[in-house]
Amino acid sequence: MSEQSPVEKIKIASKGLRGTLKESLQDNYTGAVREDDTQLMKFHGMYQQDDRDRREERSMKKLEWLYSFMLRLRLPGGFLTPEQWIAMHHVAGEHSTGTIKITTRQTVQLHGILKSHIKPTMQSFNLAGLDSIATCGDVNRNVCCTSNPGESPVHDEVFQFASKISEMAKPKTRAWYEIWIGEEKIGEKVEEDPLYKDRYLPRKLKVGIAVPPNNDVDIFINDIALIAIIENNKLIGFNLAAGGGLGATHGNPNTYARLATVLGFVENDEEKILKAVYETITVQRDYGNRSDRKLSRLKYTIDKLGVDKYREEIEKRCGFKLEPAKPFEFTERQDRYGWVEDHKGNWHYTAFIENGRVLDGEGIDLKSCLYKIAEAGKCNFRFTANQNVILTDIKDKDKAAIETLLNEYGLIEHTDKAGALRKNAIACVAFNTCPLALAEAQRYLPTLISKIEPILEKHSMINDDIILRMTGCPNGCGRSPNAEIGFVGTAYGKYNLHIGGDRLGQRLNTKYKESLNEEQILDTLDGLFGVYQKEKKENETFGDFSYRKWIL
Repeated sequence: MSEQSPVEKIKIASKGLRGTLKESLQDNYTGAVREDDTQLMKFHGMYQQDDRDRREERSMKKLEWLYSFMLRLRLPGGFLTPEQWIAMHHVAGEHSTGTIKITTRQTVQLHGILKSHIKPTMQSFNLAGLDSIATCGDVNRNVCCTSNPGESPVHDEVFQFASKISEMAKPKTRAWYEIWIGEEKIGEKVEEDPLYKDRYLPRKLKVGIAVPPNNDVDIFINDIALIAIIENNKLIGFNLAAGGGLGATHGNPNTYARLATVLGFVENDEEKILKAVYETITVQRDYGNRSDRKLSRLKYTIDKLGVDKYREEIEKRCGFKLEPAKPFEFTERQDRYGWVEDHKGNWHYTAFIENGRVLDGEGIDLKSCLYKIAEAGKCNFRFTANQNVILTDIKDKDKAAIETLLNEYGLIEHTDKAGALRKNAIACVAFNTCPLALAEAQRYLPTLISKIEPILEKHSMINDDIILRMTGCPNGCGRSPNAEIGFVGTAYGKYNLHIGGDRLGQRLNTKYKESLNEEQILDTLDGLFGVYQKEKKENETFGDFSYRKWIL
C-alpha cells in the first residue's frame, strides 16, 4: 500500500471530522484555525482564506494576514424558497462582505466571514433549513441538475434525484451540528458511515444530472453524470457516466482535464439508480489514489483501472448489470434568459448575473431587486450552473407583479442588453481571496469582454453564442477547459489561450498559445476570428472550426 498523504492521516484521526475545531474557534489570538483544522473545515463547507490584496501591507506592519472564511451552502439543484433567500440576504449583510456569489455548481458562496462570525452564520442558516455540510472536502459536493423546469415535462421527477443523491451521500457524522449549532454529543463513539468509513474519499467528487437536449449543467465535467433518457415525455431511466474533471497542474503532464465516459443505462427504478451512483462512489473510495492528491480524482482512477474494469466493479457491487447506453442528443448548452412557460402553465424568468455576483452598484442594484422579489413571496429561486438566477414557479396571476419589480430595478433591461459572449461567459473567483489564483478572473473578465466585443463586431460575430471561460489557475473551477475559448491564468496578467472545444460541452479545448498578455490576447483573437469568417463552413461554430483548422 502506498504511503498516505498527510490529509489522509488528518481525516482518519479526526473523530468524525471534529478534530480540534472547537478549540480552534476559542483561540482569540489568531483569525485562523489550527493547521490540521484547515483541512477539516472544508468538510463543514468552508475554506480558510485571506485578503491577498493586503498581504504585503500587513506583512510590512508585522501583522497576521487578514484571515477569513468562505462558506458554501448545500443546495441540491440550486433551489431556494423566498424565505431562505431573505435569510441568506441578511446573513450576507451581517456576517460576510455582503456579496452573494452564485457558483458554477448551483449554490452560493459567502466570502470574508471572520472566525468569530462563523457560528452565528451557521446558526442563522440552520434556522432557515439550510446547511453547509459536505460542500467542500473529500466527499460528494453539491449535486447539480438541469435548472429550468421549462426544459421538460419530466423536470420535476428528474430534479428530485438531486436531493435524494445529496442525502444519500451526505456524511453521517453529527460533527457539523455539534460544533456550529450546539447539539449535544451522545457518547464518545464516532458514528458509523458505511459509505465514507473513517477515510472519506481520496478527493472531492461531483455529481450532475442533465435533461437533454440542453446541456446547461455541463454534464460531462462531473465525476458521476446522470443523463435523463426521455421517451414520449416519460422518464425511462438514466445513462450513467463517470470520470469527468477539469483540474490540472501547470507543468505536470500526469494531470489533465477529462470528460466523463458513458458506462451504461439504468432503468427508472429509484433504488437501482441510487445504488448505481452509490457503488460508483465506493469504487472510487476503494481504488482512488490516496498518496498523491494531484492524481486522486475519479478520472485518474477510471483511467488507471480501465473503463471496462470500473464498470465491472460497479456491476459486481450493485448486483445487476448496466444495460447498453441509450441514444441521446444535446443541441445547446445555455441558460434560457427571459421568460419561459412550463407544461404546467407556471412561469420562470432567468436573469443575467455576471460571474454570479449578486450585489448593489456597478450600474444595477441586483441584491435589492432580488430581495424585494423574495419579500413578495410569489416565486422560488433556482441557481444555474452558469451562475445565473431563475425566478421560478411563478403562477400566471403573479407574473405581472414580478415583471413590475424586474422592470423597476432594471433587471430585464440589464439581461436583454448583455451581449451573447458576455451571457455565455464564466469566471472563477480567483483574486483576491482564492489562495491558488495565479491571475485575475471574475474581476477582470468583464473588462476583457468589453474589449473583445468590438473585435466581434468587426468580424460580424457579435451575436454568435461563443462559449468563453476564464480561470485564474489550471484547477478548472470556471470550467475553462470545456469552452470554445478558454483562458487559464499562468501569472498576474498572463493567460494560456485554449481553443477548439465544442459548443455543446462534449469536446475539451486544447492549449493554443501560452502566457499571453491582454494586447496579445486581443491581437490573437482578431486574427483567429478573421480566418474563421473567411473559411468556415455553413453553420460551423467557432469551436468546431478552430478544432478542424488549428488543433487536428
